[in-house]
Amino acid sequence: MRKLLLAAVLLLVLLGALSHWHRRPLQPGPGVLAAEVPVQVDLDRGAQLQRGDTTLITRAHFDITARVLSRKDYSWGADADLVPLDLALGWGRMSDSGVLAKIDITQSGRFYYWHVDAFPIPRREIETSSANMHMIPADADVKRQLEQIRPGQVVHIEGFLVDASRADGWHWNTSLTRDDTGAGACELIYVESVGMAAP
Repeated sequence: MRKLLLAAVLLLVLLGALSHWHRRPLQPGPGVLAAEVPVQVDLDRGAQLQRGDTTLITRAHFDITARVLSRKDYSWGADADLVPLDLALGWGRMSDSGVLAKIDITQSGRFYYWHVDAFPIPRREIETSSANMHMIPADADVKRQLEQIRPGQVVHIEGFLVDASRADGWHWNTSLTRDDTGAGACELIYVESVGMAAP
């Protein structure tokens, strides 16, 4: 029994190490990797989508190519089934390793945080060229693709910015601009497709 327990523990450690290896950050060289700003087309009349007891209303079609600055997975909590991961994404000079080497980036509690000792680019450029985005996979295949994303990688994501609500009054609204900061500034994306640059 003791040997079986030890084998199970070793297997869990091995699986954890393997998962960490597959998701280890990439270290691309300096230079802008994702030059274009996200493309958003606002919708006059949004469609309604149902995910379990959650209703999603599409607010805009959204298309982004960006560098993954950080990722945060959520496996428990009221919203983990709907939004299993957040990606902090950067474009323009916020996709340049030379700039990012001077910015400390973390994620916690559905927020993205950055810190600098000295600004490598203007503060406002950091704020408007990066964002924390909540990912709602459209299906199991999209979820598997999102699970493969690594920090440092350039990704292309297409889908819709959505507002989410439930009958009990709970709601979670998307940001509709890249110019905002703080609470409410994150994009809530219903992801229909994911493309990734080769590691």
